[in-house]
Amino acid sequence: MMQWDHVNASNNFITSLPEDLAKCSKLTKVDVEGNKLKDFSGNLMASWNVLTELNASKNLLTVVPDNFGSLSRLIRLDLHQNRISSIPPSIKGCCSLMEFYMGNNSLATLPAEFGELCRLATLDLHSNQLKEFPKEACGLRLSVLDLSNNSLSGLPSEIGKMTTLRKLLLTGNPLRTIRSALVSGPTPALLKYLRSRLSEGEGSEVSTPAKEDVIAMAARLSVSSKELSLAGLGLNVVPSEVWESCEVVKVDLSRNSIQELPVELSSCTSLQSLILSRNKIQEWPVAILKSLANLSCLKLDNNPLRQIPPNGFQAVSTLQILDLSGNPSLLPERPAFSSMPHLQELYLRHVQLHEVPSDILSLRQLRILDLSRNALQSIPEGIKNLTSLSELDLSDNNISALPPELGLLEPSLQALRLDGNPLRSIRRTILDRGTKAVLKYLKDKIPEQ
Repeated sequence: MMQWDHVNASNNFITSLPEDLAKCSKLTKVDVEGNKLKDFSGNLMASWNVLTELNASKNLLTVVPDNFGSLSRLIRLDLHQNRISSIPPSIKGCCSLMEFYMGNNSLATLPAEFGELCRLATLDLHSNQLKEFPKEACGLRLSVLDLSNNSLSGLPSEIGKMTTLRKLLLTGNPLRTIRSALVSGPTPALLKYLRSRLSEGEGSEVSTPAKEDVIAMAARLSVSSKELSLAGLGLNVVPSEVWESCEVVKVDLSRNSIQELPVELSSCTSLQSLILSRNKIQEWPVAILKSLANLSCLKLDNNPLRQIPPNGFQAVSTLQILDLSGNPSLLPERPAFSSMPHLQELYLRHVQLHEVPSDILSLRQLRILDLSRNALQSIPEGIKNLTSLSELDLSDNNISALPPELGLLEPSLQALRLDGNPLRSIRRTILDRGTKAVLKYLKDKIPEQ
């Protein structure tokens, strides 16, 4: 069978999908909307491991396969208007999911594992039979949550902490604890009310092992697992005794108070992933990074980093993932992102960007680009060159218009976040319909040649 990357069999009378589709391991998009499908084969789920979009809406599906979580790259999932009564806990494996449409089904409950879908921005659960919304899901950074026309009699107060919510729809529920004026009123007022109901001092103290024991255990484990994790231990320096193995491939030192990297890292020439998030590192560690020839993932977000030297990125030319978020003013005037041609994920959230660095537009392998919480006023036409882009986060900037050329990134771009911008050129009704509608609108605006 041919190695297709896209299957569109929508609006037919198909009752089951052929097992031969399991051989199409390079599928990124499957559209089977408007058929007579009653189930999905678990074999298909297991083989479609690069799938990013699945539309199986308007079918006769009653269950979601238990191994659905194997779709770890899935970004957009549309199962609305089926007969699905439950979602398996394995849904937590869909860790890339940003848009989930599940309206018009028969759901009575949601698994607690929903709370682990940390990238989820749009969750549509309207017209089901839900009696409660799980507290575990109240930590999600949702923009849109549609719970209208369910059987909710109350809401967890923790929803009030979901301050990223731009739209919370609750009409058509038998809510007894919230006034109808709040339910049908503006979302910020409803969230403020729910926050006011939260009791103070939630949670209780949990006994933890001594720090020395945790460090010793981590050092022993690193010999066999090749991973060293010392996250969240309040360390100012990394004890030299933890380097029992120089063959580690992953080191996690996040959430400490480390100011300088340990010199022992230079000997870890097999290191592939270095996580330094939320520390007190001020200087770009050029000398150590130069010795890490196999490094593919570097996370230095939320450190008080001073400006990176102009040639700083040359020391990490093998990187595929780079996170520099939460380090205001760290980028040089003309950052040489082209020194890292293999970059697939770049996170520049809250770094005081006033314009998109032109060098980013040369990164043809880039799949994820996060430019949220900056001061961007416009997006360059050259964004169309990022033909591998599947996720683009532009939320919380000062963007008033988007270049029509952005629409050329459809269908590869499947998650576009725009909330928190003063967009005047696109109607709210289009924005609320999600990424596909926005990209189509922009593409239609491109003048005909």
